[in-house]
Amino acid sequence: MRTKLIAIALALLPLVAAAANPSPIGRWKTFDEDTNKPRLVVDVYEAKNGTLAAKVVETLYAPDAKCDACTGDKKNAPITGMVIFWNQKAADADSYNGGTVLKLANGKTYKSKLELVDGGNKLEVYGCVGFICKHQTWTRE
Repeated sequence: MRTKLIAIALALLPLVAAAANPSPIGRWKTFDEDTNKPRLVVDVYEAKNGTLAAKVVETLYAPDAKCDACTGDKKNAPITGMVIFWNQKAADADSYNGGTVLKLANGKTYKSKLELVDGGNKLEVYGCVGFICKHQTWTRE
């Protein structure tokens, strides 16, 4: 019996280690800055170059929403499927930086950084101009 318990405990160690060091990879819900209502479901994934990126998988406020404020190839493109941050590099166990984030409301891009908080259940997404940063809190889907 004791051997079985030890085997089970050893089998669970990787799960405990993963829970202790959460990853931002997965699905997140974003919220409107003004109303705090759910706005998007976003998938954070590891890009081919090993950095993190995020793509919109669902628009909760309007299924066929387009990025009217965007410019270039994103102008009037569907928001669903759009990459909204890219090139995030790990800075330490809970934070990432060096990337770029697209603010859909105004179509502009900003230097960005990410920080996992609340045991990995929330993701703080920062957009910065110089040393002035604004952030949104995303919750795990």
